[in-house]
Amino acid sequence: MRNNIVHIGAGKLTYEIRAIVDIAEKLSELGIKTNMENIGDPIAKGEKIPDWMKQIVADLAMQDCSYGYCATKGVLETRKFLAERTNSRGKAQITPEDIVFFNGLGDAIQKVYGFLKREARVIGPSPTYSTHSSGEAAHAGQPPVSYRLDPDNYWYPDLDDLRLSIKYNPAICGLLIINPDNPTGAVYPERILVEMLELARKYDLFVICDEIYHNIIYNGESTRPISDLIGDIPAIAMKGISKDLPWPGSRCGWIEIYNRNKDPMFAQYIQSIVNSKMVEVCSTTLPQKAIPLILSHEQYPVYLNERTTRYEKHSNIAYNILKEVPGIKVNRTNGAFYMSIAFQRDLLSNTGTLPIENAEVRTMIEKLVQEPGTSPDKRFVYYLLASTGICTVPLSSFSTPEQGFRITLLERDEKVFTSIFKLIAKSITAYLKSNS
Repeated sequence: MRNNIVHIGAGKLTYEIRAIVDIAEKLSELGIKTNMENIGDPIAKGEKIPDWMKQIVADLAMQDCSYGYCATKGVLETRKFLAERTNSRGKAQITPEDIVFFNGLGDAIQKVYGFLKREARVIGPSPTYSTHSSGEAAHAGQPPVSYRLDPDNYWYPDLDDLRLSIKYNPAICGLLIINPDNPTGAVYPERILVEMLELARKYDLFVICDEIYHNIIYNGESTRPISDLIGDIPAIAMKGISKDLPWPGSRCGWIEIYNRNKDPMFAQYIQSIVNSKMVEVCSTTLPQKAIPLILSHEQYPVYLNERTTRYEKHSNIAYNILKEVPGIKVNRTNGAFYMSIAFQRDLLSNTGTLPIENAEVRTMIEKLVQEPGTSPDKRFVYYLLASTGICTVPLSSFSTPEQGFRITLLERDEKVFTSIFKLIAKSITAYLKSNS
């Protein structure tokens, strides 16, 4: 090319959650039956959408207005509905103008980071959801800045690490919280959120809180939405319908903006995000129109309770199986539908293997694990996939030095789910034995 056309952050955009699918598909072509436990799509794992919800969507699809543009920020009636839900808690008070819809939270995340000044950094958790870490790193053209989540303390934030990271990095202007957390399944108690917000207040940071899983909490745990605790700190809450309805194919997420006018610079930054939506015209209309009808339906809490009860049961099945396996750190999942397993430090090397009966598959995997930059936990994930057909995601791909893997709790058949985790436990033991 005449000039370099590649953005400085292009190499930071990675998404191993999807990338592993390419490997799984190649193995399927070679005769390996796979269990796709890599991505948080309840529909792909057989979630049955109730008829009453389908009827709401079907009725809307018969209305001509569902096919047109909506307001730049989103359907006004829906934004009024959502603002009233937030305001009913009596804490943060917002108007419909403080809500902006996007084509899924992935779109929102890219814009929230993309319209920051390049030198302004947002510190996020480690491990963290790849779309956040990639988006923040790409905007800056630098590796993401992060604070540690502690696998020896329920995957809660290491507040000392967070405090020192903020104190000694003046480029940090924002703090990302994901609660409930992806990829760990941790749910943060109010006391931890309060301490994190106090750091934001002390160092004059704005806050981003990803609350996409806020309606999926179980095992007796509880937390608070950031709107209850934010006080006068400028903040953005990220929400959507892809997980709790669940309707990931709707590509329909939104942000709620708190204390926009407490800081003129934050207000200008928010306006730049809104202006970007004006260029796009609007976001998806039909799912926005469905939100008030679905969330206010009498069957919605019943349906949501059925799902969270199943995730709770599966989280305990998985925990009870894996906690007996030497060499790994296992925490019970209390929110969302993921579990992250970390290997004890320095246990993995580049020599571990699992038996692979298919010679062609074995040759393929042996070639893959020799590629430059293949982490020890990616090696394990490749061997697990080829040996058992269970597709997971290496934990190191979530911007963390921890070595391990993330798996979902979405398999609906309890017998199949149990057999998957028993096979994983057996495979971990065999792999570590071969690795020693």
